Amino acid sequence: MVILKSVLDQSFYDREVTDVARYLIGRRLVRKSNGTTLAGIILEAEAYRGEEDLACHAHVGKTKRNAVMYGPSGYAYIYFTYGMHWMLNCVTGPEGFPAAVLLRSILPTDGLQIIASRRHQRSPKEWCNGPAKITQALDLDSRLNNTPLFHQNGALRIEEGIRIPEGMLQTSPRIGLGDTPEPWLSKPWRYFVTTEQIESMN
Repeated sequence: MVILKSVLDQSFYDREVTDVARYLIGRRLVRKSNGTTLAGIILEAEAYRGEEDLACHAHVGKTKRNAVMYGPSGYAYIYFTYGMHWMLNCVTGPEGFPAAVLLRSILPTDGLQIIASRRHQRSPKEWCNGPAKITQALDLDSRLNNTPLFHQNGALRIEEGIRIPEGMLQTSPRIGLGDTPEPWLSKPWRYFVTTEQIESMN
């Protein structure tokens, strides 16, 4: 499996959020820290679109917390939730329209020993199979909020990664939306592939 390491241009993010979520699957998320590279292939992502999307942070309008979503595309939106977890998102679309993609799962490829230690020696399948697990494994928090994801040598960036065959990609409603009303509860805006599917490409 060939992993391409050229960084995605800012223009990649400057389009409809569901398209960005779809085409982020298979890309390579990279975290550089103290000369160490931690990275993984993006397996799962969810789209959140504008103030009309009642599952989106922006449905309450612009706030100090979600202000990054209203900015230019291609920046990291990292927020704290449930009083304990950080979540990593990619801002998309035109400036002024709040939309972002939540990264929900990655398949670690680089820095495995560090990732294992941060995930308290859990099994490899549990290292990064959830949005809060990704941020814990890669040491992501508010320090990297509003960081550009398109700089070649950036501390946090997204690279080309691998190409996912069209028929491999799966969709479903987004996860953990609680009492969010329809139609937003059932929007098929979660895009994903499984670890087994990626491993079958080797």
